[in-house]
Amino acid sequence: MPGFAQDILPLFREKDVKSMAFAFDLRAHAEVRANADSIYESLAGGNMPCDGAWTPERVALFRKWMDDGYQP
Repeated sequence: MPGFAQDILPLFREKDVKSMAFAFDLRAHAEVRANADSIYESLAGGNMPCDGAWTPERVALFRKWMDDGYQP
């Protein structure tokens, strides 16, 4: 079961954190959880991060984290 601190947070680069700071903090479990649906949509659609899409494996890991209950 993926956890935020161990598995999800390392997927976000400092560049990603800075570019999304206007909306929410990608380093904060509660904020990523609250925005997970829209983050997932952007990741799955290849619109986030803005400089190139995540691999399908990374997107699937994020989805699994969501499906497994957003573990911290």
